[in-house]
Parts: sequence; structure tokens; C-alpha cells
Amino acid sequence: MIIKKFTGKNEEDATALAKKELGNSVVIMNVKTLKKGGLFGIFKAPQVEVTAAVEEVNDGNVSNNNPVTIPQHLPKPFAAQLQNTEASPEKDILRSARPARRVEDWKKSDIIQDDKEEGNKEKTRDEKAIEEKLDSIHTMIEQQMKRETRIAEEKQKHEDQDGEETEEPEEDDEITKFLKLIRKTLLDNDVEEEYVDEVMDEASKLRKPGISIDYMLSSIYQKLILKFGQTDRIEKENDLAEIIFFLGPTGVGKTTTIAKIASRLCVQQKKRVALITTDTYRVKAADQLRTYADILNIPFKIVYVLDDMKAAVEELKNFDFILVDTAGHSPKNDERIETQRQFIDVAKEVLKIKVYLVLSVTTKYRDLLNIAENYSRMVRYQLIFTKLDETTSLGNMLNLKLRTGSAVAYITNGQDVPEDIEVFNPQNIVRVLLGGKEVI
Repeated sequence: MIIKKFTGKNEEDATALAKKELGNSVVIMNVKTLKKGGLFGIFKAPQVEVTAAVEEVNDGNVSNNNPVTIPQHLPKPFAAQLQNTEASPEKDILRSARPARRVEDWKKSDIIQDDKEEGNKEKTRDEKAIEEKLDSIHTMIEQQMKRETRIAEEKQKHEDQDGEETEEPEEDDEITKFLKLIRKTLLDNDVEEEYVDEVMDEASKLRKPGISIDYMLSSIYQKLILKFGQTDRIEKENDLAEIIFFLGPTGVGKTTTIAKIASRLCVQQKKRVALITTDTYRVKAADQLRTYADILNIPFKIVYVLDDMKAAVEELKNFDFILVDTAGHSPKNDERIETQRQFIDVAKEVLKIKVYLVLSVTTKYRDLLNIAENYSRMVRYQLIFTKLDETTSLGNMLNLKLRTGSAVAYITNGQDVPEDIEVFNPQNIVRVLLGGKEVI
């Protein structure tokens, strides 16, 4: 894996630079705004820095016998643990853009590279946040391992007191206990077993004598983030309008989600936005969206038939974004699915389209698969997960992303408009999946 930072006048420019150098499969790991210090910095526009990562193709020519270089800035305990670690292609998964440093040399805060710009050696808030996340997960894992060890010892003691003949169990080393606990934690968070086993197999390949739990945890954390991949949020790509459809079953919060996104586009990004609804089955849904349109002072159209859709899109094609609410229905209702497909086909004759499938994270995984499969027959889509405030098990987000290959764009965590929506940040979700405290 290669990790590198890119700077631009905004996030889009910085991301474009990352894609140009590392390829379109690049994953944006972190975004932060850089402000110039000093008096003259007041008059300069801030820049945006993105930290990008991409999987590195192993050409098989890397020697396994290269000594590990221990940088002086590493804490002594961590450096000591790395002293006996041999370099290998498998462990070279977090290679920095600076070739002198190998993955074994990274500390937890280096998952997001150190910010040393203009001689400022203090950690940025983003770096501190990442380190705190890993620290809290590590502390939780250590406590859990101690509890399980104590329980096992007490059980063995009781068996010995009862006079039962028992074979002395082979003692697991700390890394084995750690991997077992990580596996259990992911399963408890409803990550499908096949994906858990995949992560565990990848992590097991990194095992070498003297390797630290810190390093293993950092590697698993990084691998899970990369499995979530890129985020596909709504952003202006050119001067042409874009029409965005929001699909999904009844009751997942499509209309409220559209209102949140419309509010952010209008108020924060100063974009020209229009709203359309094809949901003529529920009067309240249309009234709700009309109310939001009135508050934002933006156009609102109700579409009943295909000709209405074509006319509405033609009328609104000079806007930046046209957001379309659709009727929720059972995934078994082929007639309504076909109607929605026809609306989409009419719209894309005039404008570029994007489609988001809105799903509640509280829905059972089997039902999510059924819904996703039915909509995939109609159109390609990206994912929005709602109701994260109503559950602590977020494994279905990773399951569905890996099953469908669709990017996760947004998450919502409440009913308030426009506050309770965020661009998807895989770091926060992975932290929860690994047993950390909720940060959503």
C-alpha cells in the first residue's frame, strides 16, 4: 500500500491530483484544511490537504532479508518490539511516499502521516483523533484479553479442585489472543463471517517473531478502512446540471435525507437546487418535501407520468442539482420498480444522472441483500445508510458495501435537518466495528 498527501485549493483539486498520480482506485483517508500562519497568512486562502492510499502491487522482487530501519523518533517500547521483526512483502502494506521508511517503522499516529509543515511539530487535531481512536481500541482489547485470561484460569482452577483430569491447554501467545478477540468483536458487530475470515487471514500473514499488537491493530484498522473504499458524495463536476435520484423502501428516511442534502447544497455550498417527487402515493411525502422547498426558496415539482418528468427536467436543467424523491415500495413490487426505471431513463436522456439507494442500517442483512439485488437489476447506485442513531451494530454497512461493490456516500444519525447527516467517514465506522466507542 502507498500512502501520500496531496494539497489543492479545495478537496476536489487535491483529490484529482491524488487520482492523477496514484490512479482512480485511490482511497481518501483523511481531509483537512491548511491555513498559513503569520500575518501574511491572513490574506491567503486556505488550502485543503488529502491523505490518499492505494494498494501496491507486489512484484515479488522484494527481499525478505532486508533489515528493519528503526527511526529515532519512535517511542522506545515500540522500536524495541520492531528490532526483531523481519521485513517481508506482506508487511510492506503501508509504505509511505518516503521510501526510507518501511511499514514496520510506523507508529499508530502515522496512519495519518505526521504534519511537520513550516516547522510545526505539534500533532494536528486530526492526527490526535486517529491516535486516540487506536489507543481506546487497544485499551479495550487489553482489558478484554485480561478478562478472558482470568476467566480461563478460574475455570481451570475449579476443574483441578474437582479432581478432574484435564490436559494442560497449549498457551496462546498474545497475538493469537488478540486476533481471536478481534474476530469475535467483528462477528459481534454483525460483520459476515466470510469477510471477518478474509481480514483475519490477511492479518495472520503479517505475523513475525516480535511483532507488536499495536502494529497488528494498526494494520487491521487500515485494511478495514480500505475495504470501505472511496466515498461518492454529491459534488459539482462541471457546468452541467446533474439529476440525482433517491431510491429505497418505505420508511428508511428518503425524504428527510433529501431535505438535509438540499439544505447543505443550498446554504453551505451556495448551489442552485431544485426538488422533484415521483411519490404520488403518499400525499404527506409530497407536502413534506414542498415545505422544505418553501423554506429553502427553491423550485418543487410533482411528477405523475413520464411526460411530466421530461418537462420538469427540461425546465430545471439550468440548475446545479435536481434532487428526485421516489416512492418507497416493497422490493417484490416489480411494477413500481419498472415505473421508477422508466423515470430514470427519461431523465438521463436530458441530463447526467446519479442514483443513491437509501437503506436503514437497522434492517436485517438478508432483507438488505434482497432490496439491493432488486434495485441493482434496475440501475447502478451508491449507498446512503440511515438511522445509525438507532443501533450499535454497524457490520451490515461493510457487508453490503463488499457484496454490492457500491460506495457508501452518506450516513444519517437523527431527524434534525440539516444537522443529522455526514459524508461517510470509514474511520469512524471501523473504530466502532473494532469495539471502540461510538463517534457517530
